[in-house]
Amino acid sequence: MGAHHRRFGRIEIAARGLPDARPGGGNDHGFAHAALPLSRTTSASPPARPHCAHDRTADRPLAPVRPRRLPRKLEKAGLSAADLVIIDLEDAVAESAKPDARKAVAEHLRTTHRRQPHWVRVNPLDTPHALPDLAAIVASRPDGVMLPKATRADAEALNRYLEALETAAGLPRGSIPIFVLATETAAGVFDVGNYAGCPRLVALSWGAEDSATALGATSNRNDDGAYDFPYQMFRALCLTGAAAAGVSAIETIHGDFRDAAGLETMAREARRAGFRGMLAIHPDQVPLINAAFSPSSEEITHAEAIVAAFAANPGAGTVGLNGAMLDMPHLKRAQAVLTMKR
Repeated sequence: MGAHHRRFGRIEIAARGLPDARPGGGNDHGFAHAALPLSRTTSASPPARPHCAHDRTADRPLAPVRPRRLPRKLEKAGLSAADLVIIDLEDAVAESAKPDARKAVAEHLRTTHRRQPHWVRVNPLDTPHALPDLAAIVASRPDGVMLPKATRADAEALNRYLEALETAAGLPRGSIPIFVLATETAAGVFDVGNYAGCPRLVALSWGAEDSATALGATSNRNDDGAYDFPYQMFRALCLTGAAAAGVSAIETIHGDFRDAAGLETMAREARRAGFRGMLAIHPDQVPLINAAFSPSSEEITHAEAIVAAFAANPGAGTVGLNGAMLDMPHLKRAQAVLTMKR
């Protein structure tokens, strides 16, 4: 007693951020991603929690054998205000459990009504599990695939695999988009600025935990609790790489889901910096992230005034508003604020 054994992957949810890549989709808001473990336990001890965090927080276990029996936490993920539900087949699933996990996820995708898009986080392409993951899930029409520990070459290879599997399943080629976790390996860090024109790609994010492991670090935090310099750099590279590629930049998780104040601060700073959304690890984080990535009424009013000022002066490179001189960067930022309005 006391030990627990995860059988299936966790559920992850995402709110505000990724554009909806499905036909007719057009969402361009922030993205909160919360992962819930799809696990079995042999005791009452709390199992490891969701996505991107390996086993870094505790959560009550789920005990699904078949998707129709997925318990309350999966339902809670689907009923949240998240934009996406992401089912993790990678870190949350023990090696011996991966075959059962992918079968359960495929059945879940086939049989569950989706209130929001359901994506799947597959295993990295350099493992023996990635192709079986893809072969199991594509015919069940996932709304997207999250690719961890990736480089541009991995994303290109994933595109080719998806094309073949979509064709075999009778799905439109190119219908399944890709979201890349781009800084989880040293090679991935050096490739993060190389995603322009990558097929299917809609978003990039970064990972502070796997990157610390890749570097051999004992911690990714300094004595003040802030991210140490390498991880601040990875964050900035992800943001810049996403801008260069013309896709959404998604902030990484705030690992302590009980720390609402810390989450609110991190989310506000992420939106101010240019991230389009944020990963999460618990449904309770979703409302806070959604609020942080939704412009306030004051921001909307100011943005509308800027857009109106330029509209009243067609062809002008600069305009004056409330004593301030504004130019094209101000207009573009105002337009970006208005695209985030819900």
